[in-house]
Amino acid sequence: MSRMMSKRFAACLLMVWGLAAGGANADETKVRQLLQTKFPTMMVDSVTKAPFAGLYEVVLDGEVVYTNDNVEYFLAGNLYDVRTLPPRNLTQNSAGQTVAKTLNGSLDQALKRVHGNGKRTLYTFEDPNCGYCKQLHRELAKITDVTVYTFLLPILSADSVEKSKAVWCAKDRVKAWDDVMTKAVVANGSRTCDTPIEKNIQLMRRFGIRGTPAIYLANGQQIGGYIPADKIEQALNSAPSK
Repeated sequence: MSRMMSKRFAACLLMVWGLAAGGANADETKVRQLLQTKFPTMMVDSVTKAPFAGLYEVVLDGEVVYTNDNVEYFLAGNLYDVRTLPPRNLTQNSAGQTVAKTLNGSLDQALKRVHGNGKRTLYTFEDPNCGYCKQLHRELAKITDVTVYTFLLPILSADSVEKSKAVWCAKDRVKAWDDVMTKAVVANGSRTCDTPIEKNIQLMRRFGIRGTPAIYLANGQQIGGYIPADKIEQALNSAPSK
């Protein structure tokens, strides 16, 4: 769990200690109800029984934690299945699935570029004034058979926001983005259309993104910030196609 999320959970837990416990044999629905009661400002994404008795895996505001059936305790950390070789990180798998589901449900907030048959998928978060994002843009152009969804994340300056608005409001968003990233040419025209910038910032906070670029695979795994095309290819080849 990230340091930021740990602080959030700590703050929420301080408000929980005095609350009474729920029923002794809570099922997943009851656990969800208890969570929503005790953490009204946080989103309960999912509640599932862990592989062993008495523990539930909870995705709370995008973070995977574990709790008992009365939601009296939280355990944050990685849970491994050591019956397999190598051991399987169940927490990481669940976190990735949550990220992948969220990204796939937010495609209307992203620019879409299809290279070749587009059978593989990448998600990127980028700022138009980010130097490493511009380098990444050139590297992505070398990769074939991939669909790239780019979430505009103008966090560096007010100028970044204006450029992102110009791109999103352009008639041809993909061309406008290419022009900004490769030629430093900003599209003319209105910048007053509805943009997904605030929603993308919410995704940034949800995923704990601390800078741009940020790259995610189809399975929700983050593979870093700027990385060269050959390393992206290796990561794509290890991930499921869309």
